[in-house]
Amino acid sequence: MTQREGNLDAPTRHPIDWKGAAYYDQAACETEMARIFDICHGCRRCVSLCHSFPTLFDLVDATKEGEVHEVAKPDFWKVVDQCYLCDLCYMTKCPYVPPHPWNVDFPHTMLRAKAIKFKNGGVGAGERFLASTDKHGKFAGIPVVVQVVNALNKTKPMRRALDRTLGVHPDAWLPDLATSRFRWSAKKTGSATEVRDGQRTPGKVAIFSTCYINYNEPGIGHDLIKLLEHNEIPYTLVEKEKCCGMPKLELGDLDSVARHKEANMPVLAKYAKDGFAILSAVPSCTLMFKQELPLMFPDDADTQLVKEAMYDPFEYFVARNRDGLLKTDFKHDLGKVSYHIPCHGRVQNIGKKTEEMLKLIGKTVTLQLNTVERCSGHAGTYGVKTPTHPIALKIGRPVFKAMAKDEPDVISSDCPLAGHHIAQGMQVNGLPAVPLQHPLSLVCKAYGI
Repeated sequence: MTQREGNLDAPTRHPIDWKGAAYYDQAACETEMARIFDICHGCRRCVSLCHSFPTLFDLVDATKEGEVHEVAKPDFWKVVDQCYLCDLCYMTKCPYVPPHPWNVDFPHTMLRAKAIKFKNGGVGAGERFLASTDKHGKFAGIPVVVQVVNALNKTKPMRRALDRTLGVHPDAWLPDLATSRFRWSAKKTGSATEVRDGQRTPGKVAIFSTCYINYNEPGIGHDLIKLLEHNEIPYTLVEKEKCCGMPKLELGDLDSVARHKEANMPVLAKYAKDGFAILSAVPSCTLMFKQELPLMFPDDADTQLVKEAMYDPFEYFVARNRDGLLKTDFKHDLGKVSYHIPCHGRVQNIGKKTEEMLKLIGKTVTLQLNTVERCSGHAGTYGVKTPTHPIALKIGRPVFKAMAKDEPDVISSDCPLAGHHIAQGMQVNGLPAVPLQHPLSLVCKAYGI
């Protein structure tokens, strides 16, 4: 159960009726936005979460009477554009979510509005390309091409060109393409002498690579494999995969989300039926399979089966430890670690599993942990787009300062994009430069593997 401030009831999530014609009725959507905005205006508890709420409240406060009904309907879409579907308002702040009779679902109302905007041609080609991770990732692993693309992306002329054509802010951090894709370079299977099932965990794992790890930071995936091998957990790479669909969801491109689902779900469901735990090392991808796709396809048996089989890596490792099946032969100190819990990890309803794992390590070797639980501001493509990159840095400023507390030896986040955004934000704000390592890499270091 997620405990929201001032409300101990577990929030209820209703299925998304995105296939019905009524879902795309703009007037009806604006009426629902007005209803929810009026409740939000009277409460204002979420003002610090993202830029949607300050935008809304500024619009209301600028009216003569200070009421939502005075805000022009076209201005509602300014609020929509600032929502990046982090889900924190629903899962951690709002006291009026279902089962409350007011039935406030701010993020999924914003999703509906985004879907209408996309359907009406309101999303440009640049934004659509940025959300097509399988398209721009296809250059990863190609000799010479990778080096040329990575070098060009660091030049001012290219960054100005990306600003003009794709709306990418010239100063925003961009990931390099990997010289070798994870799915090309990783050993496809790993076996153990004995498969040990626990009370909470299947004794074998299927790895859903994710676009980011496959195309950009394969080292994270290799470290996940090292941890599985060290703990004698058999694994296999998912036979084939497409993007989870989260970037398309954030655009409101629900038809593309459905196409990605149709490609992934039959493959993943076979692993679920065969008793595999399915691990995804990017929180947004994990959340897509745990929440958004099951809500979009509530009657699809395979989707619901995959939902139950999908794990965050540290959710899985902590459960293995509770089953008495995780090795705790940690050898190397980690020193001072500032760890950031990303939004899409917080809203999975699993608790602080990475923090729990790091604290377990701290019982054996030296580890001084500083946990920061607040939005970094990156939020997928939001943090790199020209209009919103400065806002993303502003949203993340409290995180940047909190991560620098006590002069850490390393900073870390389960979300690789958030981690790099934090590293850039610390630099922009004149804070000391600190090495960035993924939590999976830190655990490998603690094991000495």
